[in-house]
Amino acid sequence: MPVTVNGAVISNLVEELAPLELAEEWDNSGWQLGDPGASVRRVLLALDVDQDVCREARARDVQLIVSHHPLFFKGIKQIRLDRPAGVLVAELLRAGIGVYAAHTNLDSARRGVNDVLAAGLELRETAVLKPGGRERYLKLAVFVPADHAEAVKRTLGDAGAGWIGNYSHCTFAAPGTGTFLPLTGTNPYTGRVGQLAEVAEVRLETILPASIAGRVIEAMLAVHPYEEVAYDLYPLANRVKPTAGLGRTGMLPQALPLADFAGRVRGILSLPGLRWGGAANRAVRRVALCGGAGAGLWPEALAAGADVLVTGDVGYHAARDMLAAGMAFIDAGHYGTEKVILPALRDYLAQRCREKELPVEFMVSEAQADPFSFS
Repeated sequence: MPVTVNGAVISNLVEELAPLELAEEWDNSGWQLGDPGASVRRVLLALDVDQDVCREARARDVQLIVSHHPLFFKGIKQIRLDRPAGVLVAELLRAGIGVYAAHTNLDSARRGVNDVLAAGLELRETAVLKPGGRERYLKLAVFVPADHAEAVKRTLGDAGAGWIGNYSHCTFAAPGTGTFLPLTGTNPYTGRVGQLAEVAEVRLETILPASIAGRVIEAMLAVHPYEEVAYDLYPLANRVKPTAGLGRTGMLPQALPLADFAGRVRGILSLPGLRWGGAANRAVRRVALCGGAGAGLWPEALAAGADVLVTGDVGYHAARDMLAAGMAFIDAGHYGTEKVILPALRDYLAQRCREKELPVEFMVSEAQADPFSFS
């Protein structure tokens, strides 16, 4: 029988990447509209949900829109069919299209908006600019036969375990001897039913955010040779270097004049134009960035020793303040600095569904565009 996937399955996968606890208090990430239990075959990814995206979703037979910006951002007092917002809601409901938003949680998440933007700009030695709510971490200890230790170790790291700061695939391994007695009805990887067995094993330990524990355990069990796998999960109280939060800092491979770096940003992000401020020949090496409207983070960028802040929606007075403080800026636009997440989110969700053998198609909106034109 064909597998049926509902919207809650998709939203859970999004939250593995971007846990809701990372969202800012003022935000409204999560389910916006529709029934999470409704069947989903096609998902459209967009920054915003507007009439163009709604028409596109209907034309492409989409059952769920995953947007970056919430459909409902401020308090709802009325839904009127003589107003554009009410018409949009009614059309989505009539078409049976659900809406789920991943906003500031996706901004802050590891491998979220800001990490993708930093990778696109080829920054190295990246760090969080403004740490957000700290994730709860767990320690995983699993016992593996020695001949499978490397495969399990690699799988844990690939699934997202073992991240400490800018280091991935961090584990500790210790050899030992495992014993077990296979009972009637078992099919042991090694040993015989009814006979006590001793096996050379490795105890692997690693650290992982609690939000991805399900994914990590699932991946581990898929490659572990034992019929019944022995593993432990321990809650951790120690503070972990934040890998989540707003904005990022990083280093360019080599210093560039500000004017050249601005041109490079424009080319990498495929922008028709951008605004920037600062001396054209100023050397830029350390870069701070924040996708969307991040001009308010310029004091953090200055404190981090950044030469320039790349963001969007820079206002006149913020620009004056930055220049007075000696901080250069590049305003690449709200849309321009956030659109990079859509292909990355599509690829992540498609990969997770392939791993789970879930028949869901993901597509990036082709109707979405920057609301601003340049001349």
